Amino acid sequence: MIGSFFRGGMRAAMRGRGGLIHKSRWKLAALALLLLTVALYFLRSELRKSGFHWSVFLATLAGLDWRWLLAAMGFSLATYFGRALRWAVLLKPIRPQPNMTKLISATLIGFTAVTLLGRPGEFVRPYLISVYERVPFSSQIAAWVLERIYDLLIALAIFGFALSHVPYLSNPGPTLSWVLEVGGWLVGFTSAACLLLLLVIRSYSEAMRQRLMDALGFLSEHHLDRAGRFLKALVQGAESTRNARYVIQLVLYTILEWALIVASFYCIAQAYGSALHFTISDVLIFMGFVSFGSVVQIPAIGGGVQVVSVLVLTKIFGLPVELATSIAIMIWLISFVVIVPIGLVAALHEGLSWGKLRELEREALP
Repeated sequence: MIGSFFRGGMRAAMRGRGGLIHKSRWKLAALALLLLTVALYFLRSELRKSGFHWSVFLATLAGLDWRWLLAAMGFSLATYFGRALRWAVLLKPIRPQPNMTKLISATLIGFTAVTLLGRPGEFVRPYLISVYERVPFSSQIAAWVLERIYDLLIALAIFGFALSHVPYLSNPGPTLSWVLEVGGWLVGFTSAACLLLLLVIRSYSEAMRQRLMDALGFLSEHHLDRAGRFLKALVQGAESTRNARYVIQLVLYTILEWALIVASFYCIAQAYGSALHFTISDVLIFMGFVSFGSVVQIPAIGGGVQVVSVLVLTKIFGLPVELATSIAIMIWLISFVVIVPIGLVAALHEGLSWGKLRELEREALP
């Protein structure tokens, strides 16, 4: 998808391929909805078995300690500042002194777009940064890919921790044991693939660019020149992996970001007082599963996070479904929704409207 966008080059080409793009988006949306439907089916079965009581659910919300929730909100908002600092490191090879105010603004607007528009909104942030810093969009797509790899590696590490500690929490049974075993192999394979990709980008990016250019030799001079500029921008975007100091900074900022997320989740757990006795270890186990539920993000609704949270809290931690639902909603509100009003204010400050955000999504979507 990314390649097809950049071969178009100009916005006119982007509009010309609008039908294909929308078709691809519908396929992805259909797959996401299918996965969410399966999860909702299991959640519905759980609700039927337990008998959901709205009075108990409302009581869990009434008993919340709002001081802990405000602390959770503060940690959650701090993660966006951490993300902007990390992106500044990714920009340094081509912009040694990026505008941090603009980076923070683009980060806030970008994650607001994700919440309101779903996963296609992910491309709004690199698009805005490319405009603000006057760098090729393709270089920022490369930076976005690197950011995702670093996040995925930390998420996999937490997921691996969760898998290794689940048997100590409950008797998972044969079916869940098989799922956990397969999940363990999947974690190992994905981690190895991510590390290999980082190694290839770090050591052989220029050689890869040259090989791809040789393979594209059949193109006309005009299209070959376009492809050359695109691949050069991608290599530039990955230059931060060549500098050991930059790599160390990226790792440290990634650890900082996830430490803030853990702190936010822990504060949410503490807000429930005696109803929820979660240690840091419990939070890590919970996060290990929930971090992958966030992949399915339905525009303005969420989806994966809430469903997976309820299933993990009821099936693995043995919590009542009312309490689990309350926690899932709080996590979604603080982790995703709280940024929306701030992001919209930032968008208005930059002269962007809701319609313009939708337009940016269409322009930036590969």
